Order: sequence, then structure tokens, then C-alpha cells
Amino acid sequence: MTLLITLLAAVISTAVWYMSAEARKMKVGTLCCMYWGAALMWLVDAANEYMELGAEYFSPDAASMINDGFLGLSVTVLGLVIWTVIVLIKAPKGTVRNTLMHKS
Repeated sequence: MTLLITLLAAVISTAVWYMSAEARKMKVGTLCCMYWGAALMWLVDAANEYMELGAEYFSPDAASMINDGFLGLSVTVLGLVIWTVIVLIKAPKGTVRNTLMHKS
């Protein structure tokens, strides 16, 4: 589940990055790299677990599937939070900087 969720997030973010020039300005490429890195990490983990368990790997119990689902969602949300912080710090459009300058 974790691998599937991060792969889905990676494919969606890559499609958004590829189709939109505005997304490139908003550093969506960084988000893509984070999701593809996480997907690669889970792929290596899945291969290692398959080598240990064999065919049992493909029949997980419900509790482990729910745990993997929550882990995949939390990794995806954490990637979005980190990307949001990066966008706020870099401020490609300067909106945060302009807002802070006008308030002070």
C-alpha cells in the first residue's frame, strides 16, 4: 500500500509539473523528487521483504494493510508540508515577502 500511494503521488505530481509552466515556477519538481525518492525507497523495501517472505508477501493481513495505508498517506502529507515550507521560503512570486513588507 505504501508503495502504491507514493507511486500515485509521484505520477500525479510529475504530470502536473510536466503540463504546467506555472507549476515549474512553484517548485513542483522538488515535490516530484521527494515522491519519486520515497517510491524508490518503498520499492527497495518491498523487494527486500519479498526476498524474506516469498509468496506470503502477497497475502498481508488487514491490520498490516491499514498500517501501510496510513504510513503511505502520512509520507505523502509530510512531502506536501515540506514542499509548502520550501515554497513559502523561496516565495517564487514574492507574495509572502510583499505581504510582510506592507504589514511592517
